[in-house]
Amino acid sequence: MIWKRSAVLRFYSVCGLLLQAAASKNKLKGSQGQFPLTQNVTVVEGGTAILTCRVDQNDNTSLQWSNPAQQTLYFDDKKALRDNRIELVRASWHELSISVSDVSLSDEGQYTCSLFTMPVKTSKAYLTVLGVPEKPQISGFSSPVMEGDLMQLTCKTSGSKPAADIRWFKNDKEIKDVKYLKEEDANRKTFTVSSTLDFRVDRSDDGVAVICRVDHESLNATPQVAMQVLEIHYTPSVKIIPSTPFPQEGQPLILTCESKGKPLPEPVLWTKDGGELPDPDRMVVSGRELNILFLNKTDNGTYRCEATNTIGQSSAEYVLIVHDPNALAGQAGPDHALIGGIVAVVVFVTLCSIFLLGRYLARHKGTYLTNEAKGAEDAPDADTAIINAEGSQVNAEEKKEYFI
Repeated sequence: MIWKRSAVLRFYSVCGLLLQAAASKNKLKGSQGQFPLTQNVTVVEGGTAILTCRVDQNDNTSLQWSNPAQQTLYFDDKKALRDNRIELVRASWHELSISVSDVSLSDEGQYTCSLFTMPVKTSKAYLTVLGVPEKPQISGFSSPVMEGDLMQLTCKTSGSKPAADIRWFKNDKEIKDVKYLKEEDANRKTFTVSSTLDFRVDRSDDGVAVICRVDHESLNATPQVAMQVLEIHYTPSVKIIPSTPFPQEGQPLILTCESKGKPLPEPVLWTKDGGELPDPDRMVVSGRELNILFLNKTDNGTYRCEATNTIGQSSAEYVLIVHDPNALAGQAGPDHALIGGIVAVVVFVTLCSIFLLGRYLARHKGTYLTNEAKGAEDAPDADTAIINAEGSQVNAEEKKEYFI
């Protein structure tokens, strides 16, 4: 009985080995046709990268992630490298996903996913780390700048990978003619880029914002900017504005001296014909205004307004001619006289036409009556008188036509 029992155990043992061998053979045959699938990953410095390795069909074959230094990060769901930044996202027979947080530039490189078949199959995934450019800085501006000076502004940013792009804007209009310089940083991974803008300033540049804009793929379409507001000093510009275009004798006049400059000129100086104002009682200066009360002919002349600031001096002149109110009224008369003259001519022509027409009609009637009477006198009877009258009318018509 002991012998039979041993034989039975030996039989089952052999069968088990045969079954295990067949299973192993089928497992190897099924997994050899599979390859792990990975994708390259791009992440901004300081962000989190997700590395995923997938297998469509897998017969319990292990998956592994390793870093560029060939150090194993995860073997299935077991962590192999002590790095708190590396965590397991998902582990199954078909997928092994891990995350790397707070990514640095040193994490960049080629990562390997291995499928432990016979032989081992691998797939590579390249991790690209983008270096974020630092906030740009503008240098070269010292306030204030004098009108006509040549200004040179430089915008610089460091730490970009790949090298960032710098653009200049003035009054929201891009300036193309600039210089660009790219230098590799000490870590030999990132870049420092700078751009220089040269232009000659004028008074229209005062208060204008010059913007340096840094574009980079790590900024997610939100560029970094630096702004410099320009302060330009320039000599005053002066203009005199009268309160009325036709100053009249006996009326007041206000001359306003409009002056612009930086620094602002204050106060202004008024003169007449190269000297002081002759009548301070009637000519009162209030700020930038010259008030002349009750104009008269003696006020005629050249008035000068002068404005000065720390940059320079400028002036404007106004020639005052005081008009006689009566003369101005007379200047408006010819229009009425012309209209009256035209009306008089029309009336005269109309009356003459009526007179001539009446006279013509009167003369025509008298001739007719005279000829008719003459025919009646020569005729022996009434019938002959009528015939003679008609003949006279015919002769009259002939004479009339002749006269005409």
